[in-house]
Order: sequence, then structure tokens, then C-alpha cells
Amino acid sequence: MTASLEETAFTAESRHNDALVRQAEVAISNVLRGGVLLSAAIIVLGLILHLARGGPAAFPHSLPAVAQSVLHGDPLGIIVLGLLVLLLTPVLRVAVSIFAFAAEGDRRYVAITTLVLVILLISIIALGAVFGGHVKTVTLTPSFGFFVLVFLAAIVAGLVGALVGLGGGIFVVPLLTIAFGLPIDVAIGASIVSVIATSSGAAAAYVKDHLTNLRVGMFLEIATTIGAISGAFLAVVLAPNLLFIIFGLVLLFSAAPLITKLGEELPQGVTNDRWADRLALASTYPDAQQGGQVTYQVTHVPQGFSMMYIAGLISGLLGIGSGTFKVLAMDTAMRLPMKVSSTTSNFMIGVTAAASAGIYFQRGDIHPLVAAPVALGVLISALIGAQTLAKLSNSTVRKIFVPILIAIAVEMLIRGFVHG
Repeated sequence: MTASLEETAFTAESRHNDALVRQAEVAISNVLRGGVLLSAAIIVLGLILHLARGGPAAFPHSLPAVAQSVLHGDPLGIIVLGLLVLLLTPVLRVAVSIFAFAAEGDRRYVAITTLVLVILLISIIALGAVFGGHVKTVTLTPSFGFFVLVFLAAIVAGLVGALVGLGGGIFVVPLLTIAFGLPIDVAIGASIVSVIATSSGAAAAYVKDHLTNLRVGMFLEIATTIGAISGAFLAVVLAPNLLFIIFGLVLLFSAAPLITKLGEELPQGVTNDRWADRLALASTYPDAQQGGQVTYQVTHVPQGFSMMYIAGLISGLLGIGSGTFKVLAMDTAMRLPMKVSSTTSNFMIGVTAAASAGIYFQRGDIHPLVAAPVALGVLISALIGAQTLAKLSNSTVRKIFVPILIAIAVEMLIRGFVHG
């Protein structure tokens, strides 16, 4: 009788905890969705005004200047405001996550998430002001055809990015520099925007559908945000050619073990290491292909954490999101199911990009007339990609990911040698 009462109490407590987790996921999803919709509405308004009556050649790249521009009804100022709302959405998501973990009574993750928020705020406010002072003036008068072509290309980039957790930035940079002849700094600024747009748009659905491992994502974001800040600093003084080459070679070597397990649906023989147990990283996710909930465990957490710092460093330096490296870390090192690796990478890349976005914004690298069509195209396709992923198997996602990984590696090598 006593055992039965204890079992009933345990079941009731478990259901209560599950309900709290579900409420947290819905709250985080709503924040992401709200930020995306508000941002898109403001950007569209600014673009309509710009196409209808033009606007100033210069655009604001500080918060006081943006406020002044918006008050005067300047189209470019309105577009920049919409982009800022998008850039700040991951920051707000982190802040809301603190309250979500507090509601669950999880003090450990309240502390972890607070640390991530502090790092983000230091980057955006303090470091952005110090290292973002070298403003470059780029005068652009893009045609309506330019907006349409960039918008359509961004849809493709966002779709692929949402499916495999890459962020789409890796496609945006070569597109803008090679196809449209834009300066590399402007392309990287637009790439940062595309990464955040992919992350926020797709993660709103992934989190709500319980595909994302929030605890894995929040813990690893400590490493990625610090890495992103480091990369943004190095971007001022370091030519990225060598890093392109190194990154390309690492990705090529990383593709080999993935090819040998293309047909793997779920990792086998994985048991939690002591860090995974201590941080409660093991979880479940719903999988239509498996016909129910899939339980998984996590291993090699320190190795994954180290790889995440490198991923953040690459993101801050090259503005590419480095989702490839994040997926590799979780899939090959930490042995998460491929869907969970992809969706958790997607969840993280927005915060990683936001950590360096303040520096790029205050340098004037995020040009509104380039970043706006990129953001809108990526947002639309990220939502489509999020709905598609839930219907795919883990092995199918891996079969999509590996060829893209090899293509990206080759592209990195070409860019490194050509511009060297």
C-alpha cells in the first residue's frame, strides 16, 4: 500500500515536471515566433517606404541614430529597426529561458543561462561600442531586381539551413560576393542576419515540437558565445584565408566517419558520461518514423564543449554560423540523434551570431538594403524547413547533411586559396 502511494506520488510529480517543461518550451517558442513576426512586419514596412519614395544614402548604425531616424520616418532607419528586433530576438529568448528554468526549480540552469545572457550583453553593449568604431561607408543603390534575386536565393539558403542546422550563412556570403560583387564585410553582415533569421524562424517550431534539447543547447552556448566574441575580435586584425583552409580540411576529414554511418537511424550503445548525468542532458523526442517517443543519452560532453568554442570562433570570424561544426560535435562526439543535433544546432546558432552581431552592426557592416531581403527570404523558408524536418528520418537528414558538408568544405578551400 505504501509502495503504491509512493509510486502514485512519483507519477504525479513527474507529470507536474513534464507540464512545467512543456510550458517553458511554449513560452520560448512564442518569444521566437513573436520576434520573427514583428521584425518581418517592420522590415516590410521600411522596404515599401524605401521603394516608394527612396531614403537617405547613409543608414544609422547606433541605437541613438536608429531612434532619431525612425522618428523622422526614414525608410532605412525603419528597416534597421526591424533588423535590430531580429538580432535581439535570441537575446530575449535567453532571458525568457532563465524564467522558464526558474519555474521548473532548476537552479543549475538558471545560473548557466544567466551566464550566457551576461556574455551576450557584454558583447552587444560594451564590446560592440569599443570594437565597432571603425565604421565603413558603403553606398548602394540596389534595383528592385536585386531585391527579388537576393530574396529568392535566401529562400533556398534558409530552407537548407533549417533542415540540417547550418543557418544558411554559408551560402549567403559567396552569393553576395561572387554573384552580386558586394564587399566581403557587407556579405558577412548579411550572413549574420541570415543565421539569426534561420535560427529564430525554425527554432520556434522545433522547440514547440520538443525536438530541441534545451539543456544541451544552453550549456553549449557558453562555449559558442565566448568563441563568437573571440572571432569577432580577430576579424579586425586577422586575414581569414588560413582559417578558411583549415576549416575546409577539418570538414573534409570529418565527413569520412559520417559516410560510414549514412544509414544509421539512432546511435547505438551510448551511455551518459558523468557530465551528462550531472547536467541532466539525456532526454526524449517524438519521432514519427519510429512511431513514438525516442529516448537518448549523451556522452563526451567536454569534447563537444571544446568543439563548440571552435564553432563560435569560426562564426564570429567568418560570419557563417558554423552550424556544420555544431552538428558534427553533437552527432559524432556527443552522439545525439541526427534530428536532435540539427534542431539543437539551429537553436544555438542564433545566439552564437547575436554574440558578434553587435560588433558588426556598430561597424556599419549590416547594410539594411542587403540584409532586409536576406532576412525576409530566410524567415519564410526556415518555417517551411521546420515543418519538413519533422517528417524525415534521422538517416535521411544525415544523407542531406553529408553532401552539403563536403560542398562547404570544398568552397572553404577554394576561398582560402583563391583569396590567399
